[in-house]
Amino acid sequence: MTQKLRFPTLLLSLAATIGATSAYAADTNTPAFDQRQENQERRIEQGVESGALNSKEAARLEAQQDSLQRAEERAKADGVVTRKERAVLHHRQDRASATVARKKHNNR
Repeated sequence: MTQKLRFPTLLLSLAATIGATSAYAADTNTPAFDQRQENQERRIEQGVESGALNSKEAARLEAQQDSLQRAEERAKADGVVTRKERAVLHHRQDRASATVARKKHNNR
């Protein structure tokens, strides 16, 4: 009788472990952040090509994007990107986006 109960218990434990592992891995996904990052980098490149950004402005904006990338990596380092970390990342992206817009339209 004990042998019969062990197998279903083992399967249930295995399923719970797999479910927890996939949920754990999903907590580090940041597709919206990644998409915004790509969009901002594209906007910077477009600004350089059109002449709206000079090389110094572009370098500073790229450094800001690199800083955002490092912040994302730090947030993911523990295996979970918390709501607070996501909010901070999105707020920093909002500021970076505003900086890109301001620099592209500064009529220098």
